[in-house]
Amino acid sequence: MVRKRLSDDEIMTALTKLEHWKRTEDGRWIERRYHFKTFLQAIDFVQKIAEIAEEKAHHPLIQIDYRVVSLKLSSWQAGGLTDLDMEEAQTFDAVYDRMGVSSNE
Repeated sequence: MVRKRLSDDEIMTALTKLEHWKRTEDGRWIERRYHFKTFLQAIDFVQKIAEIAEEKAHHPLIQIDYRVVSLKLSSWQAGGLTDLDMEEAQTFDAVYDRMGVSSNE
C-alpha cells in the first residue's frame, strides 16, 4: 500500500513531537543524529533499528561515524514524507531511550 505524502503543515505538526528530528533542506527527508558512549553501543542500536526496518519493510538511510549514528527517513513510493516515516522516527527514539544512553545533542 502506498501511503499518502504529508502536507507541509502535517509535517511541521508531526515534527513538534519529534524533538531532535529535523527536515532536510529539500523537504523530502527527516534526519537525526544519535550519540553513544561507545562504538559497540552505536552498532547495537543499528542492529535494533535494522530489525524494526525489516519488520516494517521501511528502511532508513544509516550512517555510522564511530559513536554517532545518523538516520534519514523518507517514503520513496510516496515521493516524500508520510505518516510511516514519523511513526518509525518515534519508534527509533523509543529504542534509543530504552538503551539508557545519555544524549549530547
